[in-house]
Amino acid sequence: MDFFPELASTLLAQMQKPTLAFLIGGMLLAAMSSRLELPEPVYKLVVMLLLLKVGMSAGISVREAELVALAVPGALAVIAGISIVLIGRMTLVRLRGVSEMDGMATAGLFGAVSASTLAAGMAMLDDVGIAYEGFIGALYPFMDVAALLTAIIMARMAAERRAARGDVPQGGVVAIGGGDGGRQGSVVDWAMIRSILVDTIRSPAISALLLGLGLGLFARPDSVFESFYEPLFRGLLSILMLMMGFEAWNRLGELRRVAHVYVFYGLFAPLVHGLIGLGLGLIAHELTGFSLGGVVLMAVMAASSSDISGPPTLRGALPEANPSSYIATSTGLGTPVAILSIPLWIALAEAFIGG
Repeated sequence: MDFFPELASTLLAQMQKPTLAFLIGGMLLAAMSSRLELPEPVYKLVVMLLLLKVGMSAGISVREAELVALAVPGALAVIAGISIVLIGRMTLVRLRGVSEMDGMATAGLFGAVSASTLAAGMAMLDDVGIAYEGFIGALYPFMDVAALLTAIIMARMAAERRAARGDVPQGGVVAIGGGDGGRQGSVVDWAMIRSILVDTIRSPAISALLLGLGLGLFARPDSVFESFYEPLFRGLLSILMLMMGFEAWNRLGELRRVAHVYVFYGLFAPLVHGLIGLGLGLIAHELTGFSLGGVVLMAVMAASSSDISGPPTLRGALPEANPSSYIATSTGLGTPVAILSIPLWIALAEAFIGG
């Protein structure tokens, strides 16, 4: 069969592309204890510019997109985000050494989307000449918000049930529902849900993305987009990948302080989640003619774990959860695996659809 040799050839070729090369280079430098660093304000500027670019590109494309062409992938993105969290609830949370709060926070982070991984996927598709829908960036909030909301609500409801039984962990738990003990767990606090939504939308990543999306939809930023944001995109992304390689390697040390099952989850969950995204992308392809590149990016988003918008949202909504569990698992293992797996999704999409 020609599939496996072609898959191996595609993977090897993509490893030599700038996006992956800078990520691996950053990890190697960190492993050698290099003192190279990027000032935090510069890092935040790079991330903001990348998200504005992705948002504006999506907004410009949404202006011309048919409603069904956008609505179907959007609905499937929501399904992907919720499904990934539910899978985490049924697997990671039930493993020995994983608290329910830490496990749900980790599942939520893996269900949410990494802006940097999405940008890396776009750049790699551009490098090999595979077209994708310009509105793909608009799908980011659908999957991101759905996953974070699901994880936070499920974690808080579980905490409320423990409190009703008198099994309150050290440090206390904030309940989400009203009513007496007999009704605990059956009441949803919509004020809390609104608060989570507002906090998520106000996060730097989602705010920048939505701003770019709004500008692309309601303004005419084409000239500044083409003269400034588009030419800078790959250069800024290479800097971000280099720093993410550093961050990933340094976070690996934190995993020693938590259960080893997080290592297993961080290595294999992105691959399982990516297959879910690939399957949903293929459904969109059959229903609406979703492009091969769109299918790839749906898999990329599902495989990724939030590195910008998710952590601060979870810190605020689930203060009882241990950041060393969910952030270290995501940044130290999940993000590198997700980025390194992009060539796999390209090869699989081409095998199912045809290049």
